[in-house]
Amino acid sequence: MRGGGERMNAHVPEHSQHLVVVGHGMAAVRLVETLVAGGWVERGNRLTVLGDETGPAYNRILLSAVLEGVHDERAITLRDEDWYAAAGVTLRTGARVAEIDRGAREVVLVDRSRVPYDRLVLATGSIPTLPPVRGLVRPDGSLHPTVHAFRSAGDLRGLLAALDDPTRPVRRAVVVGGGLLGLQVARALGARAGRRAVVTEVVEGADHVLSRQLDRAGASILARDLARLGTTVYTGARATRLVASPMPEHAVGVRLDNGHVLATDLVVLTAGGRPATALARGAGLEVRRGIVVDDRLATTDPVVHAIGDCAQHAGRVSGFVGPAWDQAVCLAAHLLAGADGGADGGAGAAPYPGIREVARLRATGLDVAVLGDPEAAAAAGGEVVAVTNPVTRSHRKLVVRDGRIVAAALVGDLARVGLLTQYVERGTVLGPHEPGDLLLPERRTRAAGPADLPDTAEVCACAGVSAGALRACGSLDEVRETTRATTGCGGCSDAVRALLATRTPALTGGNA
Repeated sequence: MRGGGERMNAHVPEHSQHLVVVGHGMAAVRLVETLVAGGWVERGNRLTVLGDETGPAYNRILLSAVLEGVHDERAITLRDEDWYAAAGVTLRTGARVAEIDRGAREVVLVDRSRVPYDRLVLATGSIPTLPPVRGLVRPDGSLHPTVHAFRSAGDLRGLLAALDDPTRPVRRAVVVGGGLLGLQVARALGARAGRRAVVTEVVEGADHVLSRQLDRAGASILARDLARLGTTVYTGARATRLVASPMPEHAVGVRLDNGHVLATDLVVLTAGGRPATALARGAGLEVRRGIVVDDRLATTDPVVHAIGDCAQHAGRVSGFVGPAWDQAVCLAAHLLAGADGGADGGAGAAPYPGIREVARLRATGLDVAVLGDPEAAAAAGGEVVAVTNPVTRSHRKLVVRDGRIVAAALVGDLARVGLLTQYVERGTVLGPHEPGDLLLPERRTRAAGPADLPDTAEVCACAGVSAGALRACGSLDEVRETTRATTGCGGCSDAVRALLATRTPALTGGNA
C-alpha cells in the first residue's frame, strides 16, 4: 500500500477531525477535491482515502472510450499520487476494508490493521452481479477464459489483452446486457480505432434496449441505428448457458432461452450491478437497496456518511456520475461547515436536494440523452408529448406536469438537451403550445453554434456547468481543473472545445 504525504499546518484548531473516505472512485475524488479547495487540511484537519484498487483513480465512464481506442488509459486518470501528497491528503491504494468498528470509531482492513476516524464516508460504489448463465464460472471460481466482466480498469486491461492475443483471434463478441454500459461496449468493440472491428451481438432480456431509460418507440429508433452500425440486438432473450460453438472457427457458443446458439470468441458481461452495502450492513447501519442517508448524506450513525452509487436518498439510488458529484459537493459543504468541531456537524449547510438524473449514452454513432425518469413520471400522471421520426432516426419525448417538464428522452437529435435540462432544473412553466414546439426541428436562418448559447445554458450535465462558466476559462486544462466539465461522461467535450474556440484562437491542454 502506498500513501500520500501530509503537510504541517500553521494553525491546528482545538477540535481537529480525522475524516476517512472508504472508496477511491469518481464520487470520492470529487469529495476530496472539494474539501481540499475549501481548506479542510489547511484548517488542521486530517483526510485519509482508502482505495480497494491499486493505481490512481480514473473516470470509469470513459473505460469504453479506451476500449474503442479514442482515449489512452492515462488520459482518464482523475488525480495521481503526487496531487494527494501536495494537497496533504493520505492516500492508501490496495487497501481493502474488512469491517467498520463503530464503537471504537475505527476502520479495520483485511490485514487487521486499524485506521481511526472522527467522521467516515462510504463511497464504495457498486459491484457487478453475474447473470445466471451456466458455464460462466469454472469449478475453481474463476471466469471461463472467453468471459470478461467490464466494470473496472483491471477488467478493461484483461479485455484488451484478449483482443490483442494473436494465438486466439477475436472476430465475434457477445455482450450480455442492453443497458447503457452494454451498448457502449458493443459500439466500442465494433468501432475500434486503428484495429480490426469485432462483429458484436447484444443479448437483452427486456423487450427493448435501454429499458430503464426509453420507451419502445425511442428504443426502436436506437435499435435501427445499432443495426445500421453492424450490431445485432436480441431482445426478449436471455443467455442461459455456455456451450460448444456451432461454428468450429469460433471459441464458444452462447445458448439463449429460445434455443438459438450464438457462436463467439468473447463474452462480455455488462448486465447488472448493485450498491456495495456489505460494510454498512455489517456495521449495523440501515440498508435497503443502498445505504440509507438523510438530507446531510448521513447514515443512521450521524458521523458516518455515504455518497455515490452505494447511497440511497429519499428511496432512490442512482448509478450515474452527476448525482454522485452533487452528493460529494453537498457533503463537502456540510463537513466544512462543521469542521470547527461544532456539535451540529455542518447542519447550517444547504440540504441535499435529491437525485438529478441525466443519462447520456456515450457511444460512437449513437446519441441518447434522458432527463429524469420519463416512464415513472408518465405513470405518475404526467402528460406525454412525443414525436418519433424513423426517417430522420429521431425520437423526442417530454413528460409535463402542471405546465412544467419533469422528464425527457431524446434519441438521435440532442440539439435541445441543454435547454430542456435548464427547464427541468428550474421548473420553468411553459406556455400551452411550448411543449410541442420544443419537439419540432429548430428553424434557424444560420447554423447554430456555441456563440449562440446564453451564459446560463447548461453545457455539462454531469457537473452542472454553464456556458458562462466555460467562457470564463482560458484552456481545457482550466476547464477540467475549475469546473470538472468533460471529465464525466465526455458527452460535452465537442461543445466545450467549440465554446472555448469562440473565446480563444488557440486552445491548450490536450484532448477533451
